[in-house]
Amino acid sequence: MSRETVFIGFGSNVGDRIDYCDRAVTLLSLLPHSQLMGVSLLYESEPVYDGASPGDGWFLNGVVQLETDITPKSLLSVLRDIERSLGRDEDDRSGPRTIDLDILFYGERVIEEPGLTVPHPRLHQRRFVLMPLSELDPLWVHPIRQQTVQQMLAEIDHQPEVRLLFPQPSTRYGSRPACSPRLDS
Repeated sequence: MSRETVFIGFGSNVGDRIDYCDRAVTLLSLLPHSQLMGVSLLYESEPVYDGASPGDGWFLNGVVQLETDITPKSLLSVLRDIERSLGRDEDDRSGPRTIDLDILFYGERVIEEPGLTVPHPRLHQRRFVLMPLSELDPLWVHPIRQQTVQQMLAEIDHQPEVRLLFPQPSTRYGSRPACSPRLDS
């Protein structure tokens, strides 16, 4: 299997949110058969109450871009393992969370299997996903909607507030990787 471009959304709204996000990104950067290609800046967002009960704590959100040949189902399993290792409450997945990891896109694939839907079914409605995703690849095309990330972001109406976290924290894994290779390399 050849490598695919994968975008993974991450978020935390309890405890040391920066640390949970940093640890999740660090663990994603260590995945075998994968290369971390980019990490967005962090955004703070109001909780979204769309059938979930995430609590009142604001989320920190971001997106990671990977190149990987891990299968979608195996990647989902790894993401659930990372969530558990960082204290995610498996019995209340819609409640407050130390870390939430979602496969947003897996290449251009459309996957509908029990427990796994890709592209993420609500990403086009979520500014807190589209803003960091647009940093990494604003021209990425949604394989079902046939719109770029930039177009979907422009179409979002009233949403809960999303703001860039300022100042941005430094991270344990170094500076956030660029999406394109440096010219001096």
